Amino acid sequence: MKSYHKELWMEVPARMDFVNITRDVSRALDESGISEGLCLVNAMHITASVFINDDEPGLHADYKDWLEDLAPHDPSRYRHNRTGEDNGDAHHKRQIMGREVVVAVTKGQLHLGPWEQIFYGEFDGRRRKRVLIKIIGE
Repeated sequence: MKSYHKELWMEVPARMDFVNITRDVSRALDESGISEGLCLVNAMHITASVFINDDEPGLHADYKDWLEDLAPHDPSRYRHNRTGEDNGDAHHKRQIMGREVVVAVTKGQLHLGPWEQIFYGEFDGRRRKRVLIKIIGE
């Protein structure tokens, strides 16, 4: 069994946004030389997410509205912000959207459904963050 890892670094200028990282993950898979196995992709920050869904702008706008309704960015609302932070909402948004995804690797390709894409979800942007890609298999 082989193992490969790579880190993606990015800085999202908006407080909340979604970045399609499917090509980056596919490139890492190519670099790994693994043709059968599993690919883990996870956000390495507690105010960010990795998830799979459709790359459709209306859906992304709906997600942003929905998340803001569930956990509004109102620093006075969260006890966490008493520590000097203003990102209590971002922790909640990350919890809802999830930390990671695992994708099957088949014949050297990510085994995704027809419309599935991998996204990095940022909920406390404007600083450098990373995503871990870990691929295991043969």
